[in-house]
Amino acid sequence: MTDIQIPKLAMSMTEGQLTEWLVEDGASVAKNDPIYVIEADKSTQEIEAPVSGTIRILAQAGEIYEVGALVARIE
Repeated sequence: MTDIQIPKLAMSMTEGQLTEWLVEDGASVAKNDPIYVIEADKSTQEIEAPVSGTIRILAQAGEIYEVGALVARIE
């Protein structure tokens, strides 16, 4: 199982908004597939799956989370 957390995209970043999930809960994802979009410090970035497997979404789109917050797991 691999934890998916909010990444630190810039030195000053302390939190980011998970703006959109690009996959459904329970979907199969492949390594490097974009899985969600994060907005922080006026920039938007797609975050890719670090491994292949089945994603379990643990966080709501539209919410703001601290860097390191657990948002999903890939089994």
